[in-house]
Amino acid sequence: MVTTPPPSPTRVAVLGAGSWGTALAGLACANADTLLWARDTATARVIDTVHTNARYLPDIQLPTTLHCTDDFSAAVAHACAPDAASGLIILGVPVAGLADLCIRLKEALARHPARGPAIIWICKGFHHESGQLPHQIAQAALRGQPHLGSGVLSGPSFAHEVALGLPVALTIASRQRHVADIVTRSLHGGAARIYTSQDLIGVEVGGALKNVVAIACGVSDSLGLGTNARAALITRGLAEMQRLGKALGGKTNTFFGLTGLGDLVLTTTGNLSRNRQVGLAIGQGRALEAILKDGMTAEGVRCAQAALALGRKHHVDLPITEAVCQVLFNDVSPRQAVSNLLAREAKAESPHAT
Repeated sequence: MVTTPPPSPTRVAVLGAGSWGTALAGLACANADTLLWARDTATARVIDTVHTNARYLPDIQLPTTLHCTDDFSAAVAHACAPDAASGLIILGVPVAGLADLCIRLKEALARHPARGPAIIWICKGFHHESGQLPHQIAQAALRGQPHLGSGVLSGPSFAHEVALGLPVALTIASRQRHVADIVTRSLHGGAARIYTSQDLIGVEVGGALKNVVAIACGVSDSLGLGTNARAALITRGLAEMQRLGKALGGKTNTFFGLTGLGDLVLTTTGNLSRNRQVGLAIGQGRALEAILKDGMTAEGVRCAQAALALGRKHHVDLPITEAVCQVLFNDVSPRQAVSNLLAREAKAESPHAT
């Protein structure tokens, strides 16, 4: 009697070898057969043989079980293997590069019509021109191609700490339960806890707005305004996040969870936060152009104007976001922007307060 061998474990392909993509690939190795794709051939070779990513995680030794390739088609095929129990593709690029990556992925998936993987993205922000959230970008680009479903992975996490194996809690938001199950099987365990949600919009709005508030907190700290001011910015920033998120269709409770309050606290107070570092540099008098030329990129800079435009479109008041935009793009000094915020008229903390 011939017996069929059991399917292999989940196969994970991470497309993008930046700091967060590399850290997640290392995390997935504990549970799944994982392949990382790097655009640069030299980077892929070093990660695959020496197990380090000198550019993004220079002091981290990656798992020896993590393999890396510069062959995009091979990475996609890895997650679509017919002998695997399931496949997962993690899109590890910023919002600005998500559409192009999805178009390329769509072409590659067409060669595997019988085995579609689950697809998730890890970028945070609004598209700086269209104002679209990542799920809107990805779903439009991938429409018509076989895959098991999609979602976003978010939560309070610095890539460096995840790569070190320090504790982390993340949320996978998807409208398909089996996608959340695949992600949980691939990433949950050890020092990593994975929670689930169905609120794609709320999770993504939280991930976008917390970066803008982090810039504001960096400016405030650089000006020496104190911890009282920082606490006020975090709290009122959360209120902005909730107002815009609800207007776009997110759920209130999401903003008090890991992907809302949790990520906001981390990004506004942690020294590893690039958005906070940009704010600190702005508060010290450095020009935004000079900061960005030094390679200090931050999603909050890219999405601040898009967030403000969405707020105006939906008649949502976003005073902190507006102040950040004034400083970044309208030549308003940080101290003047703070003065403008403080000059706002008194109001009830909650619109329904009595």
